Amino acid sequence: MTVFWKSAGLHLVTRAENGWLNVTPDYLRAYFTRPELHPVEESCAAEHALFEALMADPFATVSKARIEALADADAAENYRTILRFRDLLAGARTVEGAYLALFAQDTITIPPLFVGQMVHLILAGLLEGETDPMRLRAAELFFREQRVTTGNDQLMLADAEIVDMKIKAGGLGGLGQLLAETGTPARQVTLDVLDDDNKDLYWQRSDRFDTAIDFRFTQPALDAFARMIEAWVRHFRGTETQVQAMASIADERWSWHVGLDAEATGILNALYNGQDLDEAQLVRIIGLFRMEFLHAEDLTTSMQGKPVYLGLAMSASATLKMKPQNLLTNLPLAQR
Repeated sequence: MTVFWKSAGLHLVTRAENGWLNVTPDYLRAYFTRPELHPVEESCAAEHALFEALMADPFATVSKARIEALADADAAENYRTILRFRDLLAGARTVEGAYLALFAQDTITIPPLFVGQMVHLILAGLLEGETDPMRLRAAELFFREQRVTTGNDQLMLADAEIVDMKIKAGGLGGLGQLLAETGTPARQVTLDVLDDDNKDLYWQRSDRFDTAIDFRFTQPALDAFARMIEAWVRHFRGTETQVQAMASIADERWSWHVGLDAEATGILNALYNGQDLDEAQLVRIIGLFRMEFLHAEDLTTSMQGKPVYLGLAMSASATLKMKPQNLLTNLPLAQR
């Protein structure tokens, strides 16, 4: 079995009976040893003692007074943040349970970085044993922001952080301009674009997030993303779906849709309500999907026999920031 995404931390957790990932002491210790928490030589005795206590027992109760006793105000705030995250995880006992509990709250108090890391880990567990690297690359959309390039009959997605880093370092050549200014000829791309012929190169580079994908209609990456949507919903909800990429939505019985990011939500809402959108808004759509439910009883009565439409869209700055939680909170599933 090929190993991928070592940075996800799958080796730090165990599996529950339902296949979800148990929150373990080692998983929590990985957070307590982050640079912003690990004490330095100048740290006060109280901070050193708190760190050692949590390393010995990552589930240990920490009083408010113990945090307030830290001499470094920044360290105290960092501990408050990480302990909120720890308490969420410990209360749910599994990473998936914590993720669901997080989005059942009215206010999200966990840093986006940690939320993305949860998704990364969940997907690493979900995809363990996967043999198609295109699905792994498509899954990156769930937890890493993408830079989108259109024009000249192309629709390319590349990791936003990597693109920005290489542009600043001057190490991206023509792709820096291609991704920073849409419309630059595709021949200037220097990042490897995964396709069916070269996709195996992903295995050795999975933690680098430095490959691009062609997300045009009928391309393998779009189909791989559809399969990831199916797997995500199945893993969390136990619901079997069939997701198909579409070029457009033409359905007089259109009853339900889910935007997979903030931009797509706004665009789909407007289209559903019959509003006219200008070309600048419509071209932001980079993916449309039709989701069919294989078991009608999984849906609310009014939605049985009807599809759910899904959409992905880029922002005005040509970035895509997916919200995978929308697939768990916004589908018309029957109460169980």
